[in-house]
Amino acid sequence: MKKIFVSGCYDILHAGHIQFFEEARALGDHLTVSFASEDVLWFHKRRKPAIPDAHKKALIEQLRCVDAVVIGHSTEPGIDFREHFLVINPDILAVTEDDQYGDLKRQLCAEIGAAYVILPKTPPRFPPVSSSGIVKWVQAPHEAPLRVDFAGGWLDVPRFARAGSYVVNCAISPLVSLKEWPFEKRAGLGGSGAWALLNGRDGVDSEIELGVGWQDPAVIRETGCCVWRSGPKPVLDFKQNGDFLMGKMAIHWTGTAHDTPGAADHPRDYDTIAHSAMIARDAVLACDTQLLAQAINLYHQTQLAEGMQPVPDIDTAIAKKYCGGGYGGYVLYLFPDETARAAAILQAFPELRAIEPFCK
Repeated sequence: MKKIFVSGCYDILHAGHIQFFEEARALGDHLTVSFASEDVLWFHKRRKPAIPDAHKKALIEQLRCVDAVVIGHSTEPGIDFREHFLVINPDILAVTEDDQYGDLKRQLCAEIGAAYVILPKTPPRFPPVSSSGIVKWVQAPHEAPLRVDFAGGWLDVPRFARAGSYVVNCAISPLVSLKEWPFEKRAGLGGSGAWALLNGRDGVDSEIELGVGWQDPAVIRETGCCVWRSGPKPVLDFKQNGDFLMGKMAIHWTGTAHDTPGAADHPRDYDTIAHSAMIARDAVLACDTQLLAQAINLYHQTQLAEGMQPVPDIDTAIAKKYCGGGYGGYVLYLFPDETARAAAILQAFPELRAIEPFCK
């Protein structure tokens, strides 16, 4: 009888683990699966397992391809299963191509003359997942806000960052979910940041890799009306709950999709953008709507100078600008009070959508 041995954490059992067990079992006649105990997980990773050891053992034992299950208790890195391995005396220790403890495991195999077999990557039957990815998925919120940006846009892109400058934005409701998305897509409201958060990902690194900035996932994760320091990574300067903006914001769909990466390297007036953000920072600090309107309008001047099309005027609005990088998507309108916004929506501009600041 040819005995096979595999080891790992297997913290949350998923299809990738089962596929590995089946491929390992095909190497011989008897498969023993070892997983790291609760104490070992805590010692090496400072975390507890998703389920107690006894439950995990019972689950793995029920797999048709598994003949025996043992629990590793040694605190030696990568070889918590040493005692079991020496007692069972397997013919093969099977590992994956990305195993991090190859040298230690080869030495252990040499002690008893076991073969060290690396199983090649095979096409997964399902999209690959990891135990940590599952945990993040479970912990992800069911709903998330989108965002509007007031001033300082593009100063969150690492190559455009300026020391001493700011980015000012606000998380908004209605909220979105993986099942309900009551806004247009590719709209300049930070939808990719919200989508990442809802799927258990942070989103900052992926946005930067696209050649754009970090403000969307940063404010969507933080919520509130936020002032950020311009730089390579999000650093919160301060935030307000945004109550001073209740009843004062609305958005209008331009009818054209928004493309931030495609506009990232257009020439634009970064000096004025930085100045608008400084004014917006003062406005948020003072909860001053009129001062915030000045910042928004100043930023909008840079958008028009960049080549964006003029957007409709609304008499009762005190400020307007394209959301995000512009060239389509939504336009933000700021009003002095809820009465002015309601008049615009009900009488002059019924396609406007009221939005509110969101802070958790």
